Amino acid sequence: MLFKIKYLIIMLAVPGFALAQQYPTKPIRIIVAYTPAGTTDILARAVGHKMSEAFGQPVITDNRAGANGNIGTDVAAKATPDGHTLLMVTAGTHGINPSLYRKLPWDAVKDFAPVSLVALVPNIMVVNNSVPVKSVKEFIAYLKANPNKFNYGSPGNGSTAHLSQELFKTMTGTSMQHIPYKGSAGVMADVIGGQIIVTIDNMPVYLPQVKAGKLRALAVSAAKRSPAMPDLPTIAEAGVPGYNSSAWFGLVAPAGTPKAVVDKLATETQRILKLPDVNERLSSLGAEPVGDRPEQFAVHIKSEIAKWAKVIKDANVELQ
Repeated sequence: MLFKIKYLIIMLAVPGFALAQQYPTKPIRIIVAYTPAGTTDILARAVGHKMSEAFGQPVITDNRAGANGNIGTDVAAKATPDGHTLLMVTAGTHGINPSLYRKLPWDAVKDFAPVSLVALVPNIMVVNNSVPVKSVKEFIAYLKANPNKFNYGSPGNGSTAHLSQELFKTMTGTSMQHIPYKGSAGVMADVIGGQIIVTIDNMPVYLPQVKAGKLRALAVSAAKRSPAMPDLPTIAEAGVPGYNSSAWFGLVAPAGTPKAVVDKLATETQRILKLPDVNERLSSLGAEPVGDRPEQFAVHIKSEIAKWAKVIKDANVELQ
C-alpha cells in the first residue's frame, strides 16, 4: 500500500516536472505597464536579456503604458497562464493601486502568481539646476517662501513618485501642484527643462543625469543611503525625520500558471540577479537586486498593499 501511494505521488509530479523541462516552447513576453526608459523597463530588459540566453528563446519586452500601470497589468492578468507571458510589477501596480482605485478589472493577489522580487529601488529627490537651493532644508524654506508657486512631476497619479512627494508635502507643511506624466522620461525632460522644478522619482532613471550635471540631487527617499551615491543623505537625515518611501519591482505570471514553471522562472531570476555583470549594472543605477522565492514575494505583495493603504488614507490622496 505504501509503495502504491509513493508511486502515485511520483506519477502526479511527472507532468509538472516534464512541463518545466520543456518550458519555454516559444518566445516569452515580459509586459511593462509603463513607457520605455523607466526603471520598470530597464529591469525587465536586463532580466529578459539573460533569460533569453539561458532558455534559448527570445524574451520580448512589451510596453503597455497607461492608466498608472492598470492597462498593461490587465493585459497580463488575462493572458494565457502558460509561463510565456510575464509582468514586471511595481509598488504602484501591486502596492498602491489596489487602494487608490475603487474598482480595478484585476486583483493584485488573486489574478497573479508571484515569481520573484527583482529589486528594491530608492527614489531620489532632484531639482532643476536653476533652483537656488543645495539641500533639503533650503528647499523646504524656498517652498514655504513661495507657497503653491511651483509644480512637481511624477510618472502618474498614484505612482510611488506621486505619493513620495505628497508624503514630503504633508510632513514639511509645504505646497506645490502635482503634474502627472505618462512615464519618468517625460518627468525627467521637464525637470531638466525647468517646466517643473522637482521630482522624487526612481533613482536608476535620474542618476546618469545627476552625474552628468544636468540635475541637482538633494537626497534619497529610502531609510538608508544608497551605495550608488553614498555621500547623498536621506530625506530623513536632511531635515525630515521619519521620512521613508521607496519603490520595488518584481516578476509575476498570470494566476493558474503551473507551479513547476513558476518555480523554474524563480530559480532562473535568482541566478540572473546574482550574475556579476547584472548585479554591478543594477547597483550602479541605485537598484538593490533581490531575487527570492514565489512564497516570499507573495508575502511582500500583501504587506505592501496594507502599507500603502494606510499612506493613501493618512495623506488623503485623491486622483485628479
